[in-house]
Amino acid sequence: MSESSTEFLIGVDVGTGSVRAALVDTTGVIRKISVQSIKMWSPKPDFFEQSSDDIWDACRKVIKEVKEGIPPNAIKGLGFDATCSLVVLDNKGKPVSVNLEGQTSQNVIMWLDHRASKQADFINSTEDPILKFVGGKVSLEMEVPKLLWLKENMKQKCWDVADKFFDLPDFLTWKATGCDSRSLCSLVCKWLYEVTPDGQHRWNKHFYQKIGLGELLDENARKIGSVVKAPGEPCGKGLSKEAAEDLGLIEGTAVATSIIDAHAGGIGLVGCDAFSITQDFTKRISLICGTSTCHMVVNKKAIFVNGVWGPYYSAMVPGFWLNEAGQSATGKLVDHIIDSHPASVVIKKKLFGGDTHVTDYLNNLLDEISTSKGIPFDQLTEDIHVWPDFHGNRSPIADPTLKGMICGLSLAVGEEHLALLYLATIQSLAYGTRHIIEVLMAEGYGDIECILACGGLSKNRMFVQTQANSVSKPVLIPQQVESVLLGSAVLAATCANIYPDVQSAVKKMAGSAEPVYPDLKVKR
Repeated sequence: MSESSTEFLIGVDVGTGSVRAALVDTTGVIRKISVQSIKMWSPKPDFFEQSSDDIWDACRKVIKEVKEGIPPNAIKGLGFDATCSLVVLDNKGKPVSVNLEGQTSQNVIMWLDHRASKQADFINSTEDPILKFVGGKVSLEMEVPKLLWLKENMKQKCWDVADKFFDLPDFLTWKATGCDSRSLCSLVCKWLYEVTPDGQHRWNKHFYQKIGLGELLDENARKIGSVVKAPGEPCGKGLSKEAAEDLGLIEGTAVATSIIDAHAGGIGLVGCDAFSITQDFTKRISLICGTSTCHMVVNKKAIFVNGVWGPYYSAMVPGFWLNEAGQSATGKLVDHIIDSHPASVVIKKKLFGGDTHVTDYLNNLLDEISTSKGIPFDQLTEDIHVWPDFHGNRSPIADPTLKGMICGLSLAVGEEHLALLYLATIQSLAYGTRHIIEVLMAEGYGDIECILACGGLSKNRMFVQTQANSVSKPVLIPQQVESVLLGSAVLAATCANIYPDVQSAVKKMAGSAEPVYPDLKVKR
């Protein structure tokens, strides 16, 4: 098939620090990727804010770049995913500041923002039955505590003038189509929206009234969403005339109902083929590794696990219950450990202008140390240990107040010390995965036979091997490494009727994966 006659999809992913778009063909092969950084402000500790205008401008740029040279009629659909951040707009669709100093452009409370700790504690003190669907405790990273914080702390400047509250993925589809629908994924996972297997879904009026947010359900919940669709369903009538002209695409091009970024990664991962390793969705756990890591696992039945979000019905794979665990700081923690160490400056000077990343340098150094001492690299850290909850524990302890710890420090400040500290850090993250899996299995999941991984840390060979060794299970790395972007493209393909449903698109587009097996000799 010639390039001119090939049909394409565009997947757009809004992460913590950048927006990416991918041009994907209908077999799941990613042909081109564009990346654009986005702004982030931290006006005080635990406050993290962004601008929806800045984010949409970055979306426009990356979409235009990946479609360059492709006939507009060859683009059959767009899919969007994003972090679960809270966007606030007025009745004209303009930004409403969430910033205490009134910076108008800063109208997004980011997912990693921890300002709403008191509000989360209050909500949890109600012990409302709905909390069982978030592992017994609402997280201060979710939208409901943030909404309550805005009402209590910025009532006149924000709450009273706000006309729409969006999860960021839904803001993107609204900008693209003008359709004020919301994704079942976002609402169920972050807004405590209720969905049952018989297809009924609703806002829980009793709960919202109990916590002081009952007014949001007036006017048929207009401000937070009265039209709710599953990921991959058509969003409105497709691209609006304004958006189509802006992007150089055709008005009416299919736009899929959005999904949270981690869940897009789960869709992109869950169907990967890896030779003889099980393809049963319920025996696989997906790790979407970025600034934080999300651990996604599905089952045909609802399983309640303390400290683990869910079960959420059809929030990721239609017809399956999703449990979502995670670690609040993973890639960010590795960067922090490296950047705050004195030897980091020396190493980066050595590598300046070259192609070697600092983690590759440290991995090679660990290989050298392991060889010289004649022991597996896993055992190099017997005297140094890290507790990784520098930004609280998301799962399964579910305590955002926890802090990190390093045990076994000495006066050493050289490269070898940094390498060992770095190794101890990625080991601690791997033990976190092991803890999550053990809790899931203890509460009713069958044997989880393998891990699928995507995102930044999945490209780090030492991290991947350490995950495999710590959990004693193979880690599958997909050949199409950008699983989050692929997941959004899967939704676009479903929406554009290239495939009849999400499961069919997953099986056709996921591709194969390369297994990394554990070294069982070092299990002890």
